[in-house]
Amino acid sequence: MRIATFNVNSVRRRVPHLRRFLQRHGPDLVFLQETKCRSEEFPQLDFADTGYRVHPLGQQGGRNGVAVLGRIPFEVTAEALPGEAEDNQARFLEVAAAGIRLAGIYLPNGNSGGDDGFAYKLRWMERLGAWVRDRLDAFEPCAVLGDFNVCPTDADFAPGALPPTDALVRPESRARFRALLHAGMTDALQALHPADAPYTYWDYGPAFESNRGLRIDHILLSPELAERLANCGVDLKARSEEQPSDHAPVWCDLS
Repeated sequence: MRIATFNVNSVRRRVPHLRRFLQRHGPDLVFLQETKCRSEEFPQLDFADTGYRVHPLGQQGGRNGVAVLGRIPFEVTAEALPGEAEDNQARFLEVAAAGIRLAGIYLPNGNSGGDDGFAYKLRWMERLGAWVRDRLDAFEPCAVLGDFNVCPTDADFAPGALPPTDALVRPESRARFRALLHAGMTDALQALHPADAPYTYWDYGPAFESNRGLRIDHILLSPELAERLANCGVDLKARSEEQPSDHAPVWCDLS
């Protein structure tokens, strides 16, 4: 089983890129972030011939937005992260497939909105931690895939690429990411590439060519799934194409 995550940075602009990724890797499920369109605006017809069923979630026009594409049966079990009823941003999509609970997430960046924006990021991470602990306490195989907007360690960004005050590397953000690992989740890419986990994001301009990137897109696996982890990688080809997303897809294989 191959699962993947891809921040497309506007799905309507990246239809060709996404189609090529599906052809190259054939993931059974792929979660998208930053689709930047309402659910009814998602270009579903552009994927009608691919064999993938599409479920989009977008509520804010040109902001946020997540989706899942699957070539295996899946059931959408939640469209919001529990814990804050007034949070209406389209950032969380939970599905059940092949005996696994999977969550696709677009975690708040935390750099906009001042102190309130960073506080929202931390609350969101705490709510995600509660979701993870609930799954683990129930011994339910689960995975969390998406753009976490966190560089877990200093090795996860190019030297000098971010100041220490950036929300992606602040101690509070990293502590909440570590809490997910301490609870029992495994960072799939880091587990198989402990010394050389590739970056997953490069700003536009010369950053990609000079590999001045960040590792902020992650796949976290529960213990049952970590035991099945066979392979994991970053599709750098997607980032090297013309007019790409600033993110590259991350995928992993479960035996």
